[in-house]
Amino acid sequence: MSLLTLFITAVGLSMDAFAVSVCKGLAMKKLSVKKAVLIGLWFGGFQALMPAIGYLLGTRFEKYVTSIDHWIAFVLLAFIGINMIKEALSGDEDEANDSVDLKTMFLLAVATSIDALAVGVTYAFLQVRIIPAVAFIGVTTFVLSVVGVKIGNVFGLRYKSKAEIFGGIILIVMGAKILAEHLLA
Repeated sequence: MSLLTLFITAVGLSMDAFAVSVCKGLAMKKLSVKKAVLIGLWFGGFQALMPAIGYLLGTRFEKYVTSIDHWIAFVLLAFIGINMIKEALSGDEDEANDSVDLKTMFLLAVATSIDALAVGVTYAFLQVRIIPAVAFIGVTTFVLSVVGVKIGNVFGLRYKSKAEIFGGIILIVMGAKILAEHLLA
């Protein structure tokens, strides 16, 4: 997997966390760097952890699905992307609050990183070097989450749905690229 492909995937995966970070920033009366870094650590940490878990699960089943792995990657990434777009277009707005307590952040981190678990399974099938990949995804998500808090604090909810749509499109395109590479190879 090329560095560009990994970066694009990392950005796509980060969009849910980015959108929630924007909401957190919106809820802050005054920007708190400590809270922004804490939010980034939660989201970045889980975005790195979940694909690692997915990778471990995927390697256990790799021998059974290698002949259709490109289809699995395409379906998973397309499904995740379509759900992100559908959620963004639904108009449902989550209530914004700036709490960073353990329970709140744990639930948000898990909710925004479930899609990364499926990507980790895909990475097992594609035999991606997982340690650098998850580190890259985690760092990218950390940076985008901290930036999201700042953007939310300055601009508000204006970009939340656009970020989710963008992330969904990226994941669908990455799934189509993986499928095309295997079918045309």
